[in-house]
Amino acid sequence: MGARPSRAASLLVTSVALAALLIPGAVAQPAPAAAERPGGSQGTGGRPLEGIEAQAARGQAARGQAVEDAVVVDLDEIPAEPPVPSAPPARQLFGADCDTVIEASQVTAYCHNGFPRTDLVRLHVECDRWWDIDGDGAAVAVGPAGRVELSGRCWKEVRSAWVSHEPG
Repeated sequence: MGARPSRAASLLVTSVALAALLIPGAVAQPAPAAAERPGGSQGTGGRPLEGIEAQAARGQAARGQAVEDAVVVDLDEIPAEPPVPSAPPARQLFGADCDTVIEASQVTAYCHNGFPRTDLVRLHVECDRWWDIDGDGAAVAVGPAGRVELSGRCWKEVRSAWVSHEPG
C-alpha cells in the first residue's frame, strides 16, 4: 500500500503554488500616472483621471472602448440617517354607511351618515338582461347624523347595485 500524503503537506503545497502564481502580479510596477504617459487618459475638462477612474479608463482603452466619465459618489453628501418620512395626511371623517338590499327586481339602499360632513350618495343599479336599462339615481345629500332611503329597479333581474359617495 502506498503512502498517503498528510493533509498538512497538501495544504502547504497548495499555498506555495498559489503564492507562486500571485507574486508576479504583486511585485509588478504600477503603470505611470495619466499625466506622465504620452496620450494619457483624461476626464472631462482635461483633468487627469485618478484612482479607480484611471483603472477603468485603462481597462476600457485596452478593450478598444471609448473612455467615458465614471460616476463618483461623494460620501459626505450621503446622510448618516435616512430622512424622516412626512406625516400622512389627516383622515377626513366622511362617508355615510349604506346597506343595500336586493329583492327580485327592486333595489333599496339605507344610508346613515355618522360623520360631521355632508355626504352626497347616489344609487347605481346594473341590470342582468342586455336590453334592460341600468339606472344611476340622483345624488341625495345626507347631513350629519342623517338617514336616507334610496331605491331603484330593473324590469327583470338585478346583476349588481352599489352606492357612490361624494363630499357635499
